[in-house]
Amino acid sequence: MTDKTPAMNSLVDGYRRFRQGEYSRELDRWRQLTEGQSPRTMIIACSDSRVDPAQIFDVSPGELFVVRNVAALVPPFETTPGQHGVSAALEFAVQFLKVEQVVVMGHGMCGGCQAALTQDLHGNELGEGGFVANWIDMLDPVRDPIAKELGTSGREAERAMELAAVKVSLANLRTFPCIQEKEPTGEVTLRGAYFAISDGVLHLLDEESGEFKPA
Repeated sequence: MTDKTPAMNSLVDGYRRFRQGEYSRELDRWRQLTEGQSPRTMIIACSDSRVDPAQIFDVSPGELFVVRNVAALVPPFETTPGQHGVSAALEFAVQFLKVEQVVVMGHGMCGGCQAALTQDLHGNELGEGGFVANWIDMLDPVRDPIAKELGTSGREAERAMELAAVKVSLANLRTFPCIQEKEPTGEVTLRGAYFAISDGVLHLLDEESGEFKPA
């Protein structure tokens, strides 16, 4: 392939390093994975380029089943026609791969959560197609209490929204029949997590207290 853009050149350079380094070191593992995957954990994370779950959890290939989207959100269960990406991935992970846990991982400096708080994305409207606006509407129920107490700007308010978003997604996960069936039996465990970009600390949600505590 010739006439690549600088961005594509960078990717291909990285691919070559991967082939010569990690792929070679993990060759036996990659050969095993040709027979199928059996991850124990599903991670629902943000699409943000700074928070790669595989990097944060330092895992080998095939250990995580990952879904990433704006603000790491899970919509509530619904049966209306349409393309339900997160729902399809959840169904596949829980019912077919039989993962043992589903982790919702939010993060610091999340643009999606900031947009949900301010109804603005980097000083602009939320997009011509309305996709971002409709997606982060899921956070409307938690927005007003946070805005009333902390305002709509500043790290304290943004962090409160980021943590609240994880709880919203966990609550929405529990509207799915497969979770309602398997969580009470212990076949699947739901966990909330939050990665702080500023200091690299991972926080885990204690659902009894409702607090996020450093791992």
